[in-house]
Amino acid sequence: MKAVILAAGTASRLRPLTASTPKCLLKVNGKTLLERTLDNFISNGISDFLIVTGYLQEMIIDFVKNNYPNLNVKFLCNKDYATTNNIYSLFLAEDFACGNDFILSDSDILFSKDIIAALLADKNPDVLAMNRHELGEEEIKIISDNERNVLEISKVCSIENAVGESVGLEKMSAGYSAALYKELHQMIDREGLSNVFYEKAFERLIPQGHIFKYLDTTDFFSMEIDTVEDYERVKNMKI
Repeated sequence: MKAVILAAGTASRLRPLTASTPKCLLKVNGKTLLERTLDNFISNGISDFLIVTGYLQEMIIDFVKNNYPNLNVKFLCNKDYATTNNIYSLFLAEDFACGNDFILSDSDILFSKDIIAALLADKNPDVLAMNRHELGEEEIKIISDNERNVLEISKVCSIENAVGESVGLEKMSAGYSAALYKELHQMIDREGLSNVFYEKAFERLIPQGHIFKYLDTTDFFSMEIDTVEDYERVKNMKI
């Protein structure tokens, strides 16, 4: 099992905190978000990483090399980070991820290592973490059937019909990843959809029969850090 961590964005909503620091290097109770993410994967036996960088990439590379000198990690730069969204960073990871089992992680999530353990333990080959809480317009929401099959996943799907929010951690099989990259080529090479969320590709795969199950991880802590207010709430949190 591999891990792909997306860490290219400028995190403009976190300014001024990210004016000279990438979001993933912000510290929560003395440890950076990236450090926590890597430790969560490593503690669950995952040791093969790709980190897609962009904004202030040298700081991220130096941090990882200095703090994890023996880690099997590759770096790949999304040079178009200022004009593209996370779908393009994922697209660039094709050589590492396509046709392989891997877990995809956004780099701005503060989360418990137990979520990774639960994803790995789930018998379904393609499964994503979901958190139940009061939903609004900004969350990536999930609509499912009674069998935990994800039928819709986006910011714009019905709040009333949604079962929860996608955490931003997805376990994919080799088969799913192959189908995903075929769809990403269609979206980016042919349709120019490089500035949308990668969940758009997940939605387009559903009618093709490539479907995630969701795993309810509400009992484990997770929080996406998007704004200064988010960071102020968690910066001293012990998890």
